[in-house]
Parts: sequence; C-alpha cells; structure tokens
Amino acid sequence: MARIVKRLTPEGIKALKHDGRPRPMRFPDGENLYLQLSETGGQQWLLRYRHQGKERWLGLGRVELNAKKAAEEGGTTLAGARAKASAARTNIKEGRDPLAARGNGAGVTFEAAALELIKSREGAWRSPKSAEQWRASLTAYAFPAIGQKPVTGITAADIEALLKPIWHEIPETARRVRQRLEAVFSYARAKGWRPPELQNPAGLKDNLAILLDQKREAESFPSLPWEQVPQFMVELDKREGMAALALAFCILTAARSGAVRKARWRDMDISGAVWVAPAATMKAGKTHRTPLAPEALAILEKARALANDPKPGDYVFPSRDAKGEPAPLSNMAMGMLVRGMCFDGLEAEAPARWRDHEGRAVTVHGFRSSFKEWSIAAGMPDHLSEMALAHADRKKTRAAYARLDHLETRRTMMEKWAEAATHGPAAPVMLAEHRAARMAAGV
Repeated sequence: MARIVKRLTPEGIKALKHDGRPRPMRFPDGENLYLQLSETGGQQWLLRYRHQGKERWLGLGRVELNAKKAAEEGGTTLAGARAKASAARTNIKEGRDPLAARGNGAGVTFEAAALELIKSREGAWRSPKSAEQWRASLTAYAFPAIGQKPVTGITAADIEALLKPIWHEIPETARRVRQRLEAVFSYARAKGWRPPELQNPAGLKDNLAILLDQKREAESFPSLPWEQVPQFMVELDKREGMAALALAFCILTAARSGAVRKARWRDMDISGAVWVAPAATMKAGKTHRTPLAPEALAILEKARALANDPKPGDYVFPSRDAKGEPAPLSNMAMGMLVRGMCFDGLEAEAPARWRDHEGRAVTVHGFRSSFKEWSIAAGMPDHLSEMALAHADRKKTRAAYARLDHLETRRTMMEKWAEAATHGPAAPVMLAEHRAARMAAGV
C-alpha cells in the first residue's frame, strides 16, 4: 500500500526549520514534488523524476509564498510549484526531458553549468589544453557523482564525498578539481542559477576545510617567494584587462583584494600619490591611507585609459553585474587569473609554474606574505610593514598611543617594494639606514 504524503501548506512551510547539519532537507508535497530547505535557510522547489533510467531533479524556482512578491520579484508560490510540476510530468510522460527545455536556467545541472563555464572561457585560455584538462578532470571525478544534480541542490557533503577518496591519494589533482568545482558554483551563482544565500559548497573558507581536514590550507595562503615576484610581474604585464591591472595594483600596494576591488576614483589622490580607502572597504573597519609608488600610479593611468574617462564615483577596476549594471570586479576574477598563470597549458599532474616553498600554487592573498617576507629581508621596521598590511596592533596599550600612520615613512618603504617587485631584489637596508629610518619615524 502506497504511503500517503501529507501535502504542504503555507502555514506549514513558514514553520519549517533546518536541523543544522551540513546538507539540505527535503519536505514532500506529493507526486515527487519537494521543498528543499538549505542549512542557510534558502528554500527551493524541486521535482524528482527519472529519464532514460536516471534519477534527475528539476528546479522549479525559489519559494515565495506571497503571490504579489513572486510576480514582482521572482519566486514560485506553492500553487505555482504544483502547476509547474504538473506541466513537467506531462513532458515526462510524453518522453521529453524537462531539463532539456529548462528555459531561463531553472534546474540547471552541475554538468550543464560546468560545460557552459568552460565554453564561456573560449579564447581566454592560454592553451587549448586548459579547456581539455578542465573537462577531463570534471568528467572523471565530478560528473559521475553530481553531474546530473541541479546546482541548487548540491552541498558541501556532496563535495566531500567525491573529494575524500582522492584528497590524499592524488592531492594535487584533488586540489585542482576542488578549485574548478568552486569556480563552477561561483559561475552558477553569477548566472542566477544558484541562490546567492547559499554558500559555495566547494569553498574551503566554508565548512569544506573541516570536512576534508585541511585546516592549514584554509588558514594560510600559498605565497610566491619575493625574489620571484619581478618575473611574475613580467608575465602579468603580458595580460590585458581589468583583472590583470587590479592584481598588479594589489601586489604593488600589498592590499587585500577586497579593498582593491571596491576602490573608487574618488579614493585616489593622484597629485598626492595616496589611496585613502574608506572604512567600509577595510577588514578592520577603519580608514586606511596607502602611499602610491610611481609604479602603482602607472597602473592607475592604465585603468583610467581602459575605463574611458571614469567619474569620481566609478570603481577603479570595474565590471558589470548580471543585469549589465556597473559593479566592482568579481571576487573570482583575480583568482582565476592567477590560477591560469599557474596551470594553463600544463599537463594534469605538472607542478604549478608559480608556487610557494611547499610546492603549492600561489594565491592572490599570498602576495601580501611576499611583501612581508621582502620587508623582513630588507630590514624594514616591523611596525611599518604591519601598517602597510593594515593589520591591527594586538597590543592594546601600544595601539592606544600609536595613532600616527607614518605615511611618508611608509612611502619610502612602498617605493622600495615597488622597485623590488618590478625590477628585482634590492640590496638589504644597511643598519645605519635602518636606525635613521626608525629615528625619523619617532620610534
């Protein structure tokens, strides 16, 4: 005797709660229609069905119980979900796969999203082998496990299950697969196929680091030895576009990528050669001044020319959102650029071109460590390099009295760093010069 499923009601939906475990919960409405509730609170309608012997899940939209909001802002009511499910069932009975006619992207599978991302990057790959390597690794390790699942229904637990068997067996391949998975989910979110309230299930910064026992990688960022930065900058200079300029500016200012992406022209005092980053763009929540070396000013000149006479309120390194509106550069743009410089055109198991002392591929954030290592080798006062990195002083008493940001003293340091980063290692600062700099800074 078939089990009778109690159908959902608007009141019952409002009362639904997640149990907190890292996977979505699905509540049946009957006839294989489900409401999926993610661990972050996102709600999605899903229809389970079979096509050619394979189980599939069709996304029917975000849950929105208010009919007016659903019509104006997007979303699907309970009645709307039932109507969509009924129409899909008709297609299924007639032998048609509703995912093949998904229209605006509802129910996009991971495999479809991944292949479209690879196709979208045609012409951007440094080597035709790059696309082949992406496709081959995802076909081998991801598609069998999650390829036919909708991108809205995949969790960190799913990613853990497919990565754990290879995480220690073939670590470099596993790390590349994870990074490509993360890129696919970021792309799906940007295309509107995955709700923004859902975390990236392949992101180490979320709970995947814990699931894979990778605390070290989650907390540290592979950095390029500072002596190799000039060679990296030469190769970076061959790249075109805002992402390349933003990355170069990041490196020359030792800034966090988020602050650079959110920088606006009104923050740049070109005549005074100072970048005044507002508190809202800084991790510490405080306004931060960065002296700009001539090499950093040259990057700004290129960005201005590329942006075609930008206004003061425009982003220095702009992009466009899904609706074509001005937006800051994507948080994955610089990361993907660095990954491409590390791996494009290499064989699947080849070591990264740019790697840290442990052989790990370098990251955007890791260049801040490159700057710190250089500052130590060059004999720069530690408190000045910490100011340059906008690190909070953990000694509260000292922080209470040290209220100057030593802008001009830091200017000398940042000019030396820019010189070292673009022309090669400079001679270490002599002890007398080091002492004179400390005296000039009043420390």
